[in-house]
Amino acid sequence: MTDRPPTTTLWRPTGPEELALVRESRWRAWPPRLPEQPIFYPVLNEDYAIRIARDWNVKHDGAGFVTRFEVETDFLSRYPVRQAGGEGILELWVPAEELDEFNAHISGRIRVVHEFR
Repeated sequence: MTDRPPTTTLWRPTGPEELALVRESRWRAWPPRLPEQPIFYPVLNEDYAIRIARDWNVKHDGAGFVTRFEVETDFLSRYPVRQAGGEGILELWVPAEELDEFNAHISGRIRVVHEFR
């Protein structure tokens, strides 16, 4: 029996284009960042992800989705938690050039947990 390393739950608010690319990866990886996106930022709480997906993605993309996924906790220790605004608005900033390695430490599948239109 193999012991799985401990994981941390993260959320990612996303629009339909990014979600289509995640679907193409069989729900296992985030797509490379665009040139104007130097970081990938998963968030640490579901409420914050809901606010972004509902209030920003719907307005700009016509739909917003909240995804939930697990990443190996030890690996995440390299990324300090960033407070992006008020209390509870917490993110990890993953440099675009490290996204492939980040994806390799995702445990299980990326799942859609909320949808807004």
